[in-house]
Amino acid sequence: MRRAPYFVTGTDTEIGKTFIAAALLELARDRGLRCAALKPVAAGCAVVDGELVNDDALQLIAASGTDLDYRTVNPIALEPAIAPHIAAAQAGIELNAAELSRDCLDALAGEVDFAIIEGAGGWFVPLNATETLADVCLGIGARPILAVGMKLGCLNHALLTARAIAEAGGELAGWVANCPTPEMAVFEENVATLRERLMAPCLGGVPYLGSDATYRHAAPYLDLDPLLR
Repeated sequence: MRRAPYFVTGTDTEIGKTFIAAALLELARDRGLRCAALKPVAAGCAVVDGELVNDDALQLIAASGTDLDYRTVNPIALEPAIAPHIAAAQAGIELNAAELSRDCLDALAGEVDFAIIEGAGGWFVPLNATETLADVCLGIGARPILAVGMKLGCLNHALLTARAIAEAGGELAGWVANCPTPEMAVFEENVATLRERLMAPCLGGVPYLGSDATYRHAAPYLDLDPLLR
């Protein structure tokens, strides 16, 4: 791995983390970079050919063009679409930040120029009684990218998350304003407010592109350059 990987977290769940992560991977591949993407923990999986598979992880694999096998990309696949630590407990699995960090580092040990690890939900999603996904991000030395779901309350959620990242010792590499629904009022004004208050580069603002939009539709709205400096 040539540069530190990036860890995409969000202000909430269902706000477009995979959408944004995959779009950034698309841009990186367009630059000729060798990419990889990981989804260490995924809840909300379907049984395919006897194996639990997550759609977000499949999108990341497609966008990155990685040759890593599915279970390397997504080592913990949980069927119910609920909080990962609860789903894991129901499945008799104990989630551990050190083990997940080690899995990520092992997966990225090869010839990779640009890598993204996608979290689950937000920054402080629990893994167990004492650890969160933030511990995985920090444990592998990844730089967080914040996907801001542009909806009512997003300013507070974004600023709280940015402060939590800083207080945990992380350095926010950038943020993206993504509009997952058509209801967002005064989108540009909210983005301007975040530009004034978030001390990290804005990688782009993605308006609502419709329910059928794919990450390829989002890519033109994003700027990869701040992540490559």
